[in-house]
Amino acid sequence: MALSLPAFVNSVTPVAAAEHRQAATSYRPSPSQSFCGKSAPSSLGLTSICCGAVAAVAGKHALRRATAATKKGVKLVEGKEIPWNIFGPKSPYTAKCISNDTLTTKTALVNWQSCHVVINHDGKYPYAEGQSAGVIAPGPDKNGKSPAKLRLYSIASSACGDDETNNTVSLCVKRVVEVSGRGWCEYSNVEPGEDPEYPDADKVYRGVCSSFICDLKPGEEVLLTGPTGAEMLLPEDPNANIIMLATGTGIAPFRSFLRNLFHDKATKNQFKGIAWLFLGVPFTASLLYDDEWKVMQKEFPKQFRYDYAISDEFKRADGSSMYVQHRVQEFIKDVWPLVKDKNTHVYMCGLKGMATGMEEAITPSCEMEGLNAKDFLKDMKKEGRYHVEVY
Repeated sequence: MALSLPAFVNSVTPVAAAEHRQAATSYRPSPSQSFCGKSAPSSLGLTSICCGAVAAVAGKHALRRATAATKKGVKLVEGKEIPWNIFGPKSPYTAKCISNDTLTTKTALVNWQSCHVVINHDGKYPYAEGQSAGVIAPGPDKNGKSPAKLRLYSIASSACGDDETNNTVSLCVKRVVEVSGRGWCEYSNVEPGEDPEYPDADKVYRGVCSSFICDLKPGEEVLLTGPTGAEMLLPEDPNANIIMLATGTGIAPFRSFLRNLFHDKATKNQFKGIAWLFLGVPFTASLLYDDEWKVMQKEFPKQFRYDYAISDEFKRADGSSMYVQHRVQEFIKDVWPLVKDKNTHVYMCGLKGMATGMEEAITPSCEMEGLNAKDFLKDMKKEGRYHVEVY
């Protein structure tokens, strides 16, 4: 059976590296706001908390770029300091799992499961909305090495954590499973006939780090590195507009800053712009945090919009599958003026194949105005308004 893919791409070759993480951001409040009313740890000398994600694009013209670290544990970004690699691979922080909940229900996909894991760090792991955390699984990895090489995952909670105590960090992780005959499967780390779900498959690969995280039980230890990430920063201006496009667990960083904007007591009601989230998944059963988005939408109807594309269920007028770029096109009369607004930032996070989605979505509008979509997006990038993190 061909592997169904998250909405946004017509085809992509998934690999074991799908365990690698995503990216995005958050409106940058003051330090006291980012830590839910508490000042940032003085030992870090944090003067401000901003957001970020795994740096994916280099270029001296990029406006939102971190400079060299000024002191251990912080990095200067546009004149402000953010937490930065406080813990490294050789000296990770030992945290503990608090809870682990499966967000999705089983579908025809072998890798249907996505989990929301809350981890207690006792206030020792400060981070900014949109940054990423490294996780070191015990292993062995596919090369037989233990512990396994660290994997980066975008943080799915705001800086103060889901409980707003500054003591937790949350991750949204898809369990990577590859089965020969049911999509891409290059490697196998399960002996033939021994996989409990697919005993008849010639090859089965189970992501080492993603399986470790998805199998965590309350009280079990987790080795964290980081935090890291300063590629995709939201604007200082609370009146700026934010357009977000995500596929699957690429939603993680967007949950991080949407909770900051519309949920957390210390920062709620400070954002004055428009935030519009487009989410792509293969099945309705694959929707992530749907209830949270609907609550925000109901409470902030003039500021927060939420739309999704379900590729294996929604169809376009010509009968083809609907991906996120097609959903954006349905609202292009509202989206295009926002995109042209110099105070609007566009964020994309998810599978690598989605990188051209925004270009496809705005091409007709660009052509109507004599513009080239590629050049338009390049200019947006130079202006620091276009942020893409794919994996």
